[in-house]
Amino acid sequence: MAYDVTGRLHEIFDEQQVSEKFRKREFVLEVQDGQYPEHIKFQMVQDKTSLIDPFKMGDEVKVTFNLRGRGFNKNGQMLYFTNLEAWKIEPASGGNAGGFGGGQQQAAPRPAAQNQNPTLRAQPVAPIASDDDNDLPF
Repeated sequence: MAYDVTGRLHEIFDEQQVSEKFRKREFVLEVQDGQYPEHIKFQMVQDKTSLIDPFKMGDEVKVTFNLRGRGFNKNGQMLYFTNLEAWKIEPASGGNAGGFGGGQQQAAPRPAAQNQNPTLRAQPVAPIASDDDNDLPF
C-alpha cells in the first residue's frame, strides 16, 4: 500500500553506495502535525535516488512512498527494520488543503488505519520492482 505526505524539505543527504548492487539516498521532510512539526526521514533506492535532484531545502513537496519492513536474523537474534521508501516526489500544489501548516482537513477519506494526520493518506498502488536482486542481509 502506498501513502503520500506533503511538507517542506528539511534536509537532503548525499547518495550512499551501500554495496556493489545497492545504493540509497535519504532526506528529511518537515510535516506540520498539530502544534509541533514532525521531522520524518525517507529513503530512495536504486534508480530513484535522483528524484530529489530538482528540489532544494525549503521546497514544499508531495512525497509518495511505501512503508517497508523486514526482519534480519543476526547471531540468532531477530532484528527488525522499517523504512519509508519514497518513489515519487513532486512540487506541492498551491491549493493543497493537507499542506504544511494548512490546518485544514483533507477531503479524501481516511484509510482504515485511523490515521490522525490529515497530511498523510493511503492509496492503492501497483507493486514496484522486486527486491530479489539486491544483496541486503534483510
